[in-house]
Amino acid sequence: MSTIISHHFGNPQAIDIGWYQSQGGYKALEGALKKDPSHLIETVKASGLRGRGGAGFPTGLKWSFVPQNTGKPIYMCVNADEGEPGTFKDREILTWDPHLLIEGMIISCFALRSNVSYIYIRGEYRYEASRFEQALKQAKEKGFVGKNILGSGFDLDIHVHMGAGAYICGEETSLLNSLEGKRGYPRLKPPFPAVEGLFQCPTIVNNVETLANIPFIVSQGPEAFRKFGTEKAPGTRLFAISGHVSKPGVYERNIDINLLSLIEEAGGMLGGKKLKAVIPGGASSAVLKADECNIAMDFDSLAAAGSMGGSGAVIVMDETTCMVRALRILTDFFAHESCGQCTPCREGSAWIAKVIRRVEAGQGTSAELDMLFDITDNMKGKTVCVFSDATAAPVESFITKFRSEFEAKVKTSSVAVEGGRVLGSQKILPTVV
Repeated sequence: MSTIISHHFGNPQAIDIGWYQSQGGYKALEGALKKDPSHLIETVKASGLRGRGGAGFPTGLKWSFVPQNTGKPIYMCVNADEGEPGTFKDREILTWDPHLLIEGMIISCFALRSNVSYIYIRGEYRYEASRFEQALKQAKEKGFVGKNILGSGFDLDIHVHMGAGAYICGEETSLLNSLEGKRGYPRLKPPFPAVEGLFQCPTIVNNVETLANIPFIVSQGPEAFRKFGTEKAPGTRLFAISGHVSKPGVYERNIDINLLSLIEEAGGMLGGKKLKAVIPGGASSAVLKADECNIAMDFDSLAAAGSMGGSGAVIVMDETTCMVRALRILTDFFAHESCGQCTPCREGSAWIAKVIRRVEAGQGTSAELDMLFDITDNMKGKTVCVFSDATAAPVESFITKFRSEFEAKVKTSSVAVEGGRVLGSQKILPTVV
């Protein structure tokens, strides 16, 4: 199939701006600078592009929320934090085709009338950041970034900011607080960043993959982009496939590709084992059982199935997977990464992780499994950001769909041994955290 984003992946020449230009690079920018910024926003709207960072919100519509003529500067922030477990697709853009991202950033800033852009890169992505900075230096030397870009009168500064490994800074308002030098706490909304964001100025926060689509849309037109995907979710998507597949990696496919077909694209199940479950959109999305995986991977189809497209991270699990252990790993992560600002999330995520650890160790009870649903119910929709909901989704789906595995672990606690002494079924072993 044709690709929009990944055609330069794996090619070491793509980092060189001369080679990138020889392949038509920065031609979309040249054309964009000759158009009215509002026309570019309408073009992106017409394309139907939806954000590829997790929420899937229409990109052009988001841009249109930015108020003009406020007397304040407008900022464009690029979210390259990519901390969702199982997600590594933006890393490939930063590594192999940073010029594609830079071109998308420049066009987007011109459309928004923004003269300053920040890219917030995950702290662990030191190598990827160095690749981006190398490409940015070349772009500045060629006059694509800086003063009076290509004689258009448009100025743009791009700044690189490294995160420090906090997952919560992938949430857009936490990212903005971090950029301002504050603790990475999410902000209450409204006001939304488009109206009052970085330094209390109008701000757009877009994901790396989202902006990498912009040069294609501008150069080829929204109709060409809509030839991929569905009416409500046009385009392709980068799927980061990991787990029990023969060929894990990043695959660009139509956004509505069938999940079972996508697994086959990744070489099929490792060792010929049977499929057991799939997390279709990163750790915060609800798990799908094998018999639910005959499904399209677009946002709406996954939402209808009770899950979500999320970050595009597809984690495949075979028949040997212990679902209790898998959930324990996820809940440990969420408990560690909760920023602690909101009580339901801070206390709830830690409590959940503690209970799941007890269950895995054979120290839990059936009552505790039921109690987890009370905990998640008191977490969802009751915090400043959606981290709390993201923690609840895998807990509820794992236990609901694989209850027998959790019950089997619980049953092992009916007779336990400590120091050679048999404990009765009413006793509970000490918690080890």
